[in-house]
Amino acid sequence: MAVLKYRGQGKDQSFVTLATNDSYVKGALVLGSSLQHYRTTRKLTVLITPQVSDLMRKVLERVFDEVILVNILDSGDSAHLALMRRPELGITLTKLHCWELTQYSKCIFMDADTMVLSNIDELFEREELSAAPDPGWPDCFNSGVFVYRPSIETYNQLLQLATEKGSFDGADQGLLNTFFSSWATTDMSKHLPFIYNLSSTSVYSYLPAFKAFGANTKVVHFLGSTKPWNYTYDSRTKSLKGEMHDSKIVHPEFLNMWWDTYMANILPLLEEYGIIKENTTAVNTAEVTEAVSHMSVSAAAPPPPSPPAPVLPALSSLERKQRWEQGQADYMGLDSFDNIKKKLDTYLQ
Repeated sequence: MAVLKYRGQGKDQSFVTLATNDSYVKGALVLGSSLQHYRTTRKLTVLITPQVSDLMRKVLERVFDEVILVNILDSGDSAHLALMRRPELGITLTKLHCWELTQYSKCIFMDADTMVLSNIDELFEREELSAAPDPGWPDCFNSGVFVYRPSIETYNQLLQLATEKGSFDGADQGLLNTFFSSWATTDMSKHLPFIYNLSSTSVYSYLPAFKAFGANTKVVHFLGSTKPWNYTYDSRTKSLKGEMHDSKIVHPEFLNMWWDTYMANILPLLEEYGIIKENTTAVNTAEVTEAVSHMSVSAAAPPPPSPPAPVLPALSSLERKQRWEQGQADYMGLDSFDNIKKKLDTYLQ
């Protein structure tokens, strides 16, 4: 399968992502494919760790302009010295390698569990550090999408901060928010609209706003422990199976869009390299890591009908209140937007 790479202006600028294993390579491939689909004029760069298999690296080379191996455990690497004191920050420091890409004047880092829904080249007009608010604490930015300028000086300063003070959340987001601490108050032009980093698991936390603005989403971010590639896709029905009943999946359309891109553009590449056999769930485990097996494609016959769901006892007002406070509202049932609207209308009347 031929993969087209659209290039024009901005040759000294790049989108950058990180894949730490073969599972995350699948996310990076979908991200890269979505950027290509919407005709980005910038280059595509992916950082990989030694845990990425050789075959998956070859597939990445079909989509990305640069595939760069980073190894924070190398004894000659300055990051290794930092790890001697703060080994728990290994993944964080791996992401910080994006500041070493000084062949570029400006970059946009995007986590491998993001996907673009339109051309976002306009973000290169923003300055470092531009990012969208985190839905969990809007005075912090979410580090899944950010505009930055590669700099060895910044890279070394980030390493020093990591070793001396660490990260308040144990990951890159806490470290970056500490380093770029003026983001919340100094320059509002560095606050990206939420549509550039919309969390797929929190779109209903302010449902009226999502109904009003959700159609303008440019980047969707699949936050949480369950990633799109962890689901099982039924190629016969062109639908997802298994955990789609997960209460955290409040907007499955985004997942379906991810899988549409995967099936159309990425699966043929994986089949071409023998990583996944056509129309089967088989995985070439001799050549890819075990992580690949988390994702499967199925063309099997549909399962027998499930027995009727048991009728659960109604929740008390106190129990419903506790679930709301814990972020476990029944968005598809009693706490759906329509039911809440009816309740409000009753009070207004």
